Amino acid sequence: MNIFSLIFTEGLYRPLLNLLIGSTNVLPSHSVGFAIIFVTIVVRLVLLPSFLHQASTMRKNQEKMAKIQHKIDALKKEHKDDKAKQAQETMRIYKEAGINPAGGLLPIFLQLPVLIALYQVFFSGLTPDTYHYLYSFVAHPTALSFTFFSINLSAPSFLLGAIAGIFQFVQMRYLAPAPQSSPGANEETAKMMASMQKNMMYIFPAMTIFIALRLPAALALYWAVSTLFGIIQQIIVKRSLRLVDNPPNI
Repeated sequence: MNIFSLIFTEGLYRPLLNLLIGSTNVLPSHSVGFAIIFVTIVVRLVLLPSFLHQASTMRKNQEKMAKIQHKIDALKKEHKDDKAKQAQETMRIYKEAGINPAGGLLPIFLQLPVLIALYQVFFSGLTPDTYHYLYSFVAHPTALSFTFFSINLSAPSFLLGAIAGIFQFVQMRYLAPAPQSSPGANEETAKMMASMQKNMMYIFPAMTIFIALRLPAALALYWAVSTLFGIIQQIIVKRSLRLVDNPPNI
């Protein structure tokens, strides 16, 4: 096992697996469904500071963009026939204004390993093959209930998949930020990006349902709860930080 696998296993997968099985052991009826909901919420709360940092960075960029938008508009007219020069000068203006277009991306990349580990825990964590990862103070489960409101979480579920797909559509349709074009991008590029985002609004939810029909319903439950949490989180943060739905392109 290399160092990266060791860090991933001991730092993410193993703690999450123990949290899932430990919570299943103490919940009434040893419900796997309620344990998944509990673990999903705990993980989303742990990741909340990184999301708030990302939202705060977006708000600051929006405020700074509003102050320099007239410069960007003038620049586009001045160098309308030279896209390379337009991009160069745009980045110069961004730098002078203290705007970092990629400033909010780091929290997203930090979240990915956690989400991957969580996915693996829900996909294969509740089997005796993984019990050797349990800490000494976490008992091996003797009874697990995979029935969640008459849904068998160990088998695919169209209902949970559809719910996850609907939540994802709502999140992308009403809460996703406007597509951001690169500096110096022309109107055709902006229209293409807007069209791609519109298509993804329907493609991603459909893919969620399609994938849910081929995987255990436990994963669909996790995805539905996580997306619902994200929707509520985005609504609260947007209102508290007064983020606009269609900020100037960065």
